[in-house]
Amino acid sequence: MSLSLDLAAILQPLIGQSFVPPQAVSVQDGAGTTITLRVVAVERMGVSCEELQLIVPHLRQTSLDLLKTWAEALCRRVTYLLENLGPLEYDATAQEVLIRSTTPDSTQPQSPKYYEVILSAQGQGQFTLRRYEADRVQGGRVPVPLHLTHEQLAKLVNDLVGTIPTAP
Repeated sequence: MSLSLDLAAILQPLIGQSFVPPQAVSVQDGAGTTITLRVVAVERMGVSCEELQLIVPHLRQTSLDLLKTWAEALCRRVTYLLENLGPLEYDATAQEVLIRSTTPDSTQPQSPKYYEVILSAQGQGQFTLRRYEADRVQGGRVPVPLHLTHEQLAKLVNDLVGTIPTAP
């Protein structure tokens, strides 16, 4: 089975439930690639989660160039979220790429929302997706739940796995 189908199977019995604190659900393939969702609520039409994390063991200590390649492929392919994504910063020292919404959701001008992705070769090699709300009045930002339909989540998982670069 694919990771997206495995994840859907784990989420199915959770429909109608909310979790405080969020509940972590994970699936793993034979190569050790692991998807973990920190679930806030699961409904019939979708899921709300604090974070989506993808662990890719073969990207541990990989080059920044390979992370850049992954970032570019992801940003071209993941076009169905509320905002488009684009690489923002490359950090050779930390071996990380920061990706954010290219145009944040500014329907509420005092508190725009945006996606943030970090691709990292540190630790186990990982992708982390979160959503934040900026507070232009008080300053700073706070995490807000990601709201995805089950179809969006499956497509996102498939696109994440489908764009993982092979190790050199």
